[in-house]
Amino acid sequence: MAKKVAVLLSGCGVYDGSEIYEAVLTLLRLDQSGAEYQCVAPNGDMMHVINHTNGEEMSEARNIMVEASRLARGDIADLATVNVDDFDAVIVPGGFGAAKNLCDFAVKGSDMSVRKDVLSFIQSFHQAEKPAGLMCIAPVMVPQIFGGGAVCTIGTDPNVSEEIKTMGGEHQDRGVDDVCIDEANKLVTTPAYMLATGINEASRGVFTLVDKVLGMIKK
Repeated sequence: MAKKVAVLLSGCGVYDGSEIYEAVLTLLRLDQSGAEYQCVAPNGDMMHVINHTNGEEMSEARNIMVEASRLARGDIADLATVNVDDFDAVIVPGGFGAAKNLCDFAVKGSDMSVRKDVLSFIQSFHQAEKPAGLMCIAPVMVPQIFGGGAVCTIGTDPNVSEEIKTMGGEHQDRGVDDVCIDEANKLVTTPAYMLATGINEASRGVFTLVDKVLGMIKK
């Protein structure tokens, strides 16, 4: 039976949702590996909407799940309706949406909180001893999801890594090609576009993360 992975999205677009290249690379590698996947997202409002041509905020509201469905070619599941028992692992691409829509790190830093449905969802994988992979800025959620002492990386940014440490996490610097593995928590993280300068460079860490997460699945 094929391994099945939930891919948790936060919208569509680097500045207000999921980083598109990271999400697509994740889906590509899962498919190349013979794994099945289901894209899921919270059904709620995005923090704000950004015009990606100029970086300016737009005066309109959009739904996280509806925007994420663009990445999933319409095949998106409401986070509130999915059952963790149906999956073997979860992977969370980055993009500012991870720090704006899945949690509020973008505005509160180490005083942040993770959305309750997101927190419950990923913690359910952790409690079931199923692996998780978080990339780019998404690992800022690690201390609140996995608890104090959980090990992760967002790359080499000293300010963000210090915020992670303030929240009780352990940060390890990693290069764009590398991953950080917390064996005790079955957690894999990689910098992706926190460091990558192009899609090929980003693909190395993203592909490795997917491979490591799949390798942790017990079948």
